[in-house]
Amino acid sequence: MDIGFEITDEDCWRLLEIVLVLWAMGCIQSISCKSKGFRESITVIEVKASIDPVPTNIDESSSVVLRYRTPHFRASAQVLVPPLPRKETWIVGWIQACSHMEFYNHYGEHGMSSWELPDLLEGKIQAISDSDGVNYPWYGNTTETCTIVGPTKKEGKFSVSMNDNFYPSVTWAVPVSDSNVAKLTSIHRDQSFTTWLVATNTATNEMVILQTIRWRMKLGIDVTPSKPLGHRAKLKEPHAQEQPQILSKNEPIPPSALVKPNANDAQVLMWRPKDGRPLVVIPPKHRA
Repeated sequence: MDIGFEITDEDCWRLLEIVLVLWAMGCIQSISCKSKGFRESITVIEVKASIDPVPTNIDESSSVVLRYRTPHFRASAQVLVPPLPRKETWIVGWIQACSHMEFYNHYGEHGMSSWELPDLLEGKIQAISDSDGVNYPWYGNTTETCTIVGPTKKEGKFSVSMNDNFYPSVTWAVPVSDSNVAKLTSIHRDQSFTTWLVATNTATNEMVILQTIRWRMKLGIDVTPSKPLGHRAKLKEPHAQEQPQILSKNEPIPPSALVKPNANDAQVLMWRPKDGRPLVVIPPKHRA
């Protein structure tokens, strides 16, 4: 059986109306989808990272401790922030975490002292916060961060910078001995860090990773304890540090890098004798 349909001019106009309405809705939806939010609009204009091309400085002025000062790691960035249409606050700044630490002070046949991060050493965490210990998770809150409070009508350009180095003291004598006779024979240090440039919404905790930097600080010092003070220590390689890597692809931030404790509060100084059981010389400031 044949069934025929007759389409009138009125039907054509109604059909055209429907098509136009659907087309308009599609356009509006498309425009809405294409409007950029903060995450897509914030832009890193420039980022720099370097380690000063100078050797570690050794200080033998004290008869109790050897001090050394490593070159500085430095990072800086310029960030273009879009207008904020709503009442909201964003913080842009640096977050840093330590992912590897070897810090050994050798005392010849007696043994060695070792600064250790137990959870990191045992593989319980991937990295530990290197925050200043007050402004978690940020490395600091002066030049290291900037705060943008909305609503704002115009885009803004902001600069953030940070620096880091080591300046420890190592006892000439065995740290668990009553003797003050110099026995220190060498120092070995090798630490790795990841530093992130991040934007965070203070209300929602939304986090945008803008840049990822990896860097490493290595040093070795040979010591002849029998020599006169001022002539005992000699810097081994490397005299100049490997320069940081600014990664082309960002890496996620491990949860442990965003919370307490930081590395300074979690580290433990151990004495590991050639013979006998290890001893805790300085316990962690932070206890779980």
